[in-house]
Amino acid sequence: MAISDNFSSVYSHEWEINFTQCAPNGLLKYVDLCNVLQLTAAEHSILGGLSFNDMQIHHQAWVLSRIRIEIEALPKWMDKVTVKTWIESLEGNKSIRNIEMYLEGKKIVGATTYWAVFNTQLRKSESLALPHEHFEKYPDWKATTISFSRINMLHEGVQKIKDHKVVLSDLDIVNHANNTKYLEWCLDTISPKCILNQSIRSLEMNFLKELNWNDTIEILSNTERNFFTITKQDKVCFALLLNN
Repeated sequence: MAISDNFSSVYSHEWEINFTQCAPNGLLKYVDLCNVLQLTAAEHSILGGLSFNDMQIHHQAWVLSRIRIEIEALPKWMDKVTVKTWIESLEGNKSIRNIEMYLEGKKIVGATTYWAVFNTQLRKSESLALPHEHFEKYPDWKATTISFSRINMLHEGVQKIKDHKVVLSDLDIVNHANNTKYLEWCLDTISPKCILNQSIRSLEMNFLKELNWNDTIEILSNTERNFFTITKQDKVCFALLLNN
């Protein structure tokens, strides 16, 4: 476990939005927004000695359990954004991390994330095996106006809208469907106007069970298309709540 000389408990990274990350309206895709936020968190973990490679010594990895993202605006192609991140809490097998995105000094996105330590051999959560005392924790510094929550699954009018089989391109280095894929599958079922008009003001996601290659899943939604679940064999694996 190597801690970089450049490590600090609050980390900032500048990203330039490229054309592959943008929707037809020229704005950053919601899925790629999630990717940029998580890549920044990953860079911070690398500098602090809690990277995937560091944790794999103990067959561990971070997996996302819950996330809430509040959006004021989305950056466009060629914009340079600064993403800032810090740890709110880290204890046992769980951690809360906050992330903010700035454009020209103005905050445009805030996210709060809940992570679990996952044993990649046993496929279950366990306490972090690596020391983390060098990370200062900021319990009172929040990135969102509302914290993540346990999404209420009781919504009226929910019905199946699509089937999907998990394919190789859905998988990540932990050998399960990457968390951004769940969001992508759901957003691909809603009206393009909702995406292109930049009408989504917040996203909240709960990841309940991992999905693996060749799993057959069902995507369900309500009439308003602001609540989604993904199920496998009638068991909920994922829930998404959109606020327009």
